[in-house]
Amino acid sequence: MSFINPNPFTTRPEIDGTFGVVTTTHWLATAVGMGVLERGGNAFDAAVAAAFTLQVVEPHLNGPLGDVPIILHDARRGRQEVICGQGPAPAAATIAQMRGLGLDEVPGTGLLAAVVPGSFDAWMLLLRDYGTLRPRDVLEAAIGYARDGFPLVERIPATIATVQALFREHWTSSAAVYLPGGEVPAPGALFRNPALAETYARVLREAESGGGGRDAEIERARRTWSQGFVAAAIDAFSRSQEVMDTSGRRHRGLLTGDDLARWEAHVETPVGIDYGRYRVLKAGFWSQGPAALQQLALLRGFELDGLDPAGPDFIHLQVEAAKLAFADRDTFYGDPDFAPVPAETLLSEGYAAERRPLIGETASLEYRPGTIPGFGKSIGHRVGGERSAVGATGAGEPTVGRIPSAPREEARRRERMGAVSGDTVHVDVIDRHGNMISATPSGGWLHSSPVIPELGFCLGTRGQMFGLDPEHPQALGPGRRPRTTLSPTLALRDGEPYLAWGTPGGDQQDQWVPQFFLRHVHAGMNLQEAIDAPAWHTEHFPSSFWPRTSRPGVLVVESRVSDATVAELRRRGHRVEIGEAWSEGRLTAASREGGRLRAAANPRGMQGYAAGR
Repeated sequence: MSFINPNPFTTRPEIDGTFGVVTTTHWLATAVGMGVLERGGNAFDAAVAAAFTLQVVEPHLNGPLGDVPIILHDARRGRQEVICGQGPAPAAATIAQMRGLGLDEVPGTGLLAAVVPGSFDAWMLLLRDYGTLRPRDVLEAAIGYARDGFPLVERIPATIATVQALFREHWTSSAAVYLPGGEVPAPGALFRNPALAETYARVLREAESGGGGRDAEIERARRTWSQGFVAAAIDAFSRSQEVMDTSGRRHRGLLTGDDLARWEAHVETPVGIDYGRYRVLKAGFWSQGPAALQQLALLRGFELDGLDPAGPDFIHLQVEAAKLAFADRDTFYGDPDFAPVPAETLLSEGYAAERRPLIGETASLEYRPGTIPGFGKSIGHRVGGERSAVGATGAGEPTVGRIPSAPREEARRRERMGAVSGDTVHVDVIDRHGNMISATPSGGWLHSSPVIPELGFCLGTRGQMFGLDPEHPQALGPGRRPRTTLSPTLALRDGEPYLAWGTPGGDQQDQWVPQFFLRHVHAGMNLQEAIDAPAWHTEHFPSSFWPRTSRPGVLVVESRVSDATVAELRRRGHRVEIGEAWSEGRLTAASREGGRLRAAANPRGMQGYAAGR
């Protein structure tokens, strides 16, 4: 291979050991997870403990009433599985209900966009069926940080500052938690959330009150959450509060205790494709995960070995593949339990071969979903405050959309209503037994909706991803899962479980996930090198989040991408914008090769860490 690594030095070492590795987006969660391994827990126990810690120490990125997809390899059973922790829309959440309120889209904040929170039940299902510890063992650290305090990373006060006016004027229960003493807390200050600590402490008390073994405690914890005091508090808050949201009006919620009681997390089979000696696995088409698989299917037809992974050819090919894959995401993906999704076709080599010639020498400014008769529908996009349909229908030919960004005044209005971009956290763990797990929790951000005072945290707003076109696969409807952006990944190599990785980032997740993989596979970079390398993303397609704007042809690259590469990308028609040097993604990754375990974490954001021995 003639390639020379342009990034021979990394910000930190790749962790290498044989006992176990943990990598997350916050050092405290990594330490907690590693502590669980040291005390004899397995990878699944460690992931649960780390995830509950992340809810506390990264409240701007996830919370207890959020959602999570989990993908894992169970060494004992010898199989890979997905746990769906994506809760569905409430029974009362209908298109007619939204239209009757005078809305043409689901708000991005407040109570109307709340779906059944899926995280807690998913983590308890994982603990029961794959772990070894009791609920107290995996919740103690999170309770301690909420009760005794944790140091605030810089982005938490920055997020609070952005929405403080909303908190003071409208969401006073959030102000009571996140504006202690009436002020935005300072970076590095110890921050406490005693109501959150008491909620989890009460869950444990009720879980342990009935006797029995570990499984009995877990089942009582699940019932306490979905049918006990947590569900009752959610029900009462949704029914009684009229909350300001991004529509500029106040609305009550639709989520009820009955909605929580009727839903449970469940296990599914991953979807995947072969890429050389690798088999890459994702959650199903209720997530955007298959968009990464579609990119890889397209890129199988190009020679990437030897390309500079921060050079114009490499960037151009990945970006153009992403444009095609995400156009298909927006046209065909949805909850397969309610809408037919042409999954087999979308991941087939035949379909990739049909689409591959659309990747030319220059950047496409078109929006080009495929055409699969009988499936899919275009989505609506905001154009200067209006809406227009672009894309493809199941029966017709693709049309072209050129969508400008939202005006700056609209962006400022959205911020005043709380529509600050949310983000996500991530955790990967591998233990000495060969168990592997990758999970991407999100939702329930501190700026999603007002804090429920009795609980100390707020509802998530994943329902904003639904559309109000009843013919679209992603249409709002009772019991339907919103098509989430959350997207953990596993890969097998030569048939053996090898790699777990993922990143926060909304629509960017399945741009950074394949970039990392391609750098590792084709450029021979180790995990830390592949994370540290210059990265990028395109904003060509509509955002999954309210109000779904897009910026055709825009490609944002880190300033570490060379001037020569930027010039060549612009010559090819990309509308290149230069971001900060370390601004793209928050990847973490872990691998297993024989008895050797490796892990790495992103230096971007100054908080992700890997640990292991």
